[in-house]
Amino acid sequence: MQKQDRLYKLFVQLLNEELISATGCTEPIAIALCAAEARALLDDMPTSIEARVSASIIKNAKSVVVPNTENLKGIPAAVAAGVVVGKPLKQLDVIAEVTPEESKAIRTFMEAVPIRVIQSDSPYLFDVILIVKKNNDKVVVRMINHHTNIVHKEKNGQIIFSKTLDQSARNVDTTHQFTVQDIVTFANHVDLDDVKKPLEKQIKDNSAIALEGLKGNYGANVGSVLLKSFPNDVFLRAKAMAAAASDARMSGSQLPVTIVSGSGNQGITASLPVVEYAVSIKASHEKLLRALVVSNLVTLHQKTGIGRLSAYCGAVFAGAGAGAGITYLDGGDYNAIAHTIVNALAIISGMICDGAKPSCAAKIAASVDAGCLGYAMAKNNQEFLGGDGIIAKGIENTLYNISRLARDGMASTGDEILRIMTEDDLKQN
Repeated sequence: MQKQDRLYKLFVQLLNEELISATGCTEPIAIALCAAEARALLDDMPTSIEARVSASIIKNAKSVVVPNTENLKGIPAAVAAGVVVGKPLKQLDVIAEVTPEESKAIRTFMEAVPIRVIQSDSPYLFDVILIVKKNNDKVVVRMINHHTNIVHKEKNGQIIFSKTLDQSARNVDTTHQFTVQDIVTFANHVDLDDVKKPLEKQIKDNSAIALEGLKGNYGANVGSVLLKSFPNDVFLRAKAMAAAASDARMSGSQLPVTIVSGSGNQGITASLPVVEYAVSIKASHEKLLRALVVSNLVTLHQKTGIGRLSAYCGAVFAGAGAGAGITYLDGGDYNAIAHTIVNALAIISGMICDGAKPSCAAKIAASVDAGCLGYAMAKNNQEFLGGDGIIAKGIENTLYNISRLARDGMASTGDEILRIMTEDDLKQN
């Protein structure tokens, strides 16, 4: 694969666009970014706010701590943080730089200004509309499809900025444009100077928050529990590091994460097990970077045709991606990598996403475990075969089946999950 090839350029662009920094869970942070944009356009502090959001946004933002808010949770906290302290030019680090006084001001604002959250009937799984008002001034900001994709801004009925719906899709349409075979070929031949900046930032950021998760007291402390229970097993350490990073991230750590596929938990899961395994076998830095190319692109490839959000836990895809990266580190070829992915998906496909919260760390551990077991099976010439449940002959056919399951089969599951998660709130009202 040469630099001038279409796929080479596509893969380089994907890695540089997808591996970006985010402080906090990406759904509430995306809401905070919308709020910061709205506040800037209003050019004043609003006196009322309405957030119209799709069901998947409600699910993913309801139970997670928003960083730098003194442990506030949910959509109102994200909105308030974006309005009070958000810096929109920072994108998904929009509320990363906050003083203690500003953190207190967020809570004060929430107590003083009504923030109404309404579930929209949008056809988009990812849809955020914020309406902010002050006296006779009204600003509307809308974000669709992914976490920085603002498609509409208006003030007092005048459209300031707008994208057509076809422009609101991903900057790069990856649908059916590449295969796992293409990913492995690219990883073998890529000039690392083209991709090492986001990969090295991923190693640095995600390793730092993992260490924070191990030394602090976050959530259910899944990572530190794993290390205390199984300290000398490399695969357990791989699970523990990823889980610890999620422990910290889901419970309000202010440290950034380098994400993939719009998700910090997927960025953590796709990277940290590969890093831990590379350390254990004393792999070269170059080999580690190439393995991270595999894990990140395999994670992205599995999301093809599903979208950013679904009722299917995205950590499953990233766990399979991590298994693929570990296989690559150990010298596995395309066939071994393909078998690892299929094995991992056969083990754990169908795990639900019930929003961002502390138990995500345990789901990450289970996903990494499936990836590691998938690799161990492949290394011992064992595999699940086409016809075993939803597994099909050929990895691309299997991935197609998984996308159908996540996109179509679990659509009603997503609705029921949200009803379960919000029924207590409805009773209180």
